[in-house]
Amino acid sequence: MGSILFPVLLVAGIGLVAGLGLAIASVVMAVPVDEKAEKIRECLPGANCGACGFSGCDGYAAALSKGETTNTALCAPGGADAAAAIAEITGLAVSEAKPMTAVVHCRGNRQAAVDKMHYAGIESCRMAVQVFGGPKACASGCVGFGDCVRECPFDAISICDGVARINPDACHACKKCVAVCPKHLISIVPKDAGIPAVLCMNHEKGALTRKQCKSGCIGCMKCTKNCETAAISVINYCAEVDADKCTACGKCAAGCPVQCIHIVGGKAVITM
Repeated sequence: MGSILFPVLLVAGIGLVAGLGLAIASVVMAVPVDEKAEKIRECLPGANCGACGFSGCDGYAAALSKGETTNTALCAPGGADAAAAIAEITGLAVSEAKPMTAVVHCRGNRQAAVDKMHYAGIESCRMAVQVFGGPKACASGCVGFGDCVRECPFDAISICDGVARINPDACHACKKCVAVCPKHLISIVPKDAGIPAVLCMNHEKGALTRKQCKSGCIGCMKCTKNCETAAISVINYCAEVDADKCTACGKCAAGCPVQCIHIVGGKAVITM
């Protein structure tokens, strides 16, 4: 009997000591809980996209709680609702949440863009550009294999005739597509403001651009002449729009001979 009882008592004693040790360690090594940060975190959508400039939703919530930032509108996916909820918890003023959307700066679909080779590898934009910059003659053109589609958590992107297109109504400007595009063709622009976007990033001279893509910007300068606020300029043979100067008059888009300038915003998806 004693030979059985002793091992049982020994194991029970070891368990008791280990339990007490863990209990003491949990008290001594406990990490203080920031209740305000947890409440703020509950207001955020949980996309963890990093569009706020912090390390995901937890990082943004901690920064607000500690006073490292007072901007309640940095969460693009959360928008105005999240900004208002955060302001109520923190007592900060409600920052203006300007609606933003992502835009793909390319119109080089299968009818417009010229292919320089037939690519038969893995259908991934990042993989395809490793082979001589991708299949299109335009080195800046959208590859169209959908890395951005797979990365988007809001189903806002689709491939239309070989080019990625973004639905501004579904886009939350989380910037995940911006980060994944190997050609750096996607940017975040104001939404619902009628601001134009140049859907081309080809910086070759106009004659070469026309050989590579019928829809590419040829750097003709007509948009700069039509703009009354100097909001659009041609840099290295490709037009660029300064949204801060733009008054959304639409004259640049109306006068573009290759129709590569489109108005962003409203419910209309950018057309081909």
